[in-house]
Amino acid sequence: MSLLVVGLSHRSAPVSVLERAALHPDAQAKLLQDALAAEPAAEAALLATCNRIELYADVDKFHAGVAELSTLLAQHSGVGLDELTPYLYVHYEDRAVHHLFSVACGLDSMVVGEGQILGQIKDTLARAQELHSAGKLLNDLFQQALRVGKRAHSETGIDRAGQSLVTFGLEQLAAGEPVAEWARGKRALVIGAGSMSSLAAATLARAGVAEVVVANRTVERADRLVEILSESGTAARAVAMGAVADELTRADVAISCTGATGLVLTAEAVRAAVAGRTPTAGGDVPTTATPASGKGVADSCPVDAVRGGFSVEGEAAVAGFDAAALEQHGAWVDNAPGERVRPAELSEAEAIAALAVAGRVPEMRRERVPEPLRPVGLALLDLAMPRDIDAAAHRIDGVRLVDIESLADASADAPMAADVGQVRAIVADEVAAFGAAQRAAHITPTVVALRAMAADVVAGEIARLDGRLPGLDERQRAEITQTVRRVVDKLLHAPTVRVKQLAAEPGGAGYADALRTLFDLDQETVASVSRATPQDRESATGTVGKNRGPA
Repeated sequence: MSLLVVGLSHRSAPVSVLERAALHPDAQAKLLQDALAAEPAAEAALLATCNRIELYADVDKFHAGVAELSTLLAQHSGVGLDELTPYLYVHYEDRAVHHLFSVACGLDSMVVGEGQILGQIKDTLARAQELHSAGKLLNDLFQQALRVGKRAHSETGIDRAGQSLVTFGLEQLAAGEPVAEWARGKRALVIGAGSMSSLAAATLARAGVAEVVVANRTVERADRLVEILSESGTAARAVAMGAVADELTRADVAISCTGATGLVLTAEAVRAAVAGRTPTAGGDVPTTATPASGKGVADSCPVDAVRGGFSVEGEAAVAGFDAAALEQHGAWVDNAPGERVRPAELSEAEAIAALAVAGRVPEMRRERVPEPLRPVGLALLDLAMPRDIDAAAHRIDGVRLVDIESLADASADAPMAADVGQVRAIVADEVAAFGAAQRAAHITPTVVALRAMAADVVAGEIARLDGRLPGLDERQRAEITQTVRRVVDKLLHAPTVRVKQLAAEPGGAGYADALRTLFDLDQETVASVSRATPQDRESATGTVGKNRGPA
């Protein structure tokens, strides 16, 4: 196993870099194809979420693999390698497994314990399978990661610490007030009708807003989401994107998460909406005193790039709604992404070498600065990548803007559940088990080749016996053949079982080499067994007999 992961996330990079490095679906597919075409990589998968971009690959050389994957990330993201390198982290073999399992459990999420990452990992595997970029190693790895994540959520209380970015973002907008009390009676505008927008609309409706207005480029998609919300008893209506400016003058809270490549709400549009605001049902514009956002650059979630819908696992906020319908609606959305400009040729060999030597760049730490309170009449939540709402909007009087960067800062201070320690123990156990299984599987072709060689020896000796004793009847010949096979099986049984046990231990890879040397097994024969299917392997050893002991 030579598993390598090169990536960047909210823990290692500022949101401004993450935003620029965001990859649209077409760019993701091209990146995987180029990774397979590169010499060091035999398999590849890309995990791209709202706050991480990670390229996983099975490589035969560490340094060459780091250099190639780093270069590919830079080329396809449009961020120069010299600029990107300081924010990249590298994990190899068991550490790479540990990282993905931790991600699957929500331990590495911006909001610890969130369950949506499982759906994103599932989509990553499905995309790699569709593009035929995932082989045995990555299929095994990602399927096991999904099992580990589900185990963590079922055996611990990590869900108590976890929530979606939507819920967490609303909590930041509410600034300490219970979301249900803060949202009750407000008029909400949801821009976009993708999977994250669907979850946002459901969360707002559950919190008790008076009305949800859904704006989308394709009104039919907005109509479908409105239909789902209306069936749950929430007042909802759909509008075209051209009506956003007008709707913003009536909204108390707006959440935006689209697949647009440019700004959906400029600072000027927000300022105009505040200036032309219409009184709420209570007659006054709400002026709750909350901290003003001091962060200006937004990160995002490539929700319209997710083909499999969205996960509502662990989302108490959408309890009582038709989750299947919402998930179907999210999967139905297929907004066409824009293209990103490819960078000029790179020549940053020194940066690659430095990254390969360092292995992992220490995570960045941001120092939070207390911010003054000010009245808020319009609350904005931006969950898009690239950003939908102009960062300058946070400086407008009466506006509260929460984006991915401010959410990252807030999550750093969030209390972690006691169950996190239990989840970490689960991850450690699962990493050890996965490594042992991979090491044991590594020796299997050698064991199969050994048994195939023994079968050939038995067949040769029986043929030789037929020549020397042609008078043997069929019953006698069958008894002799079975006896010889039993002897061979008993001689091979204990060594092959024991060598598999030893190979499963750390450092056990050398036992396969020892076995090949001791029995003079041809390396090409072993390699051909590695490429064979399980049925082929069974047939290759079938002449040893049905009575052989387990290997």
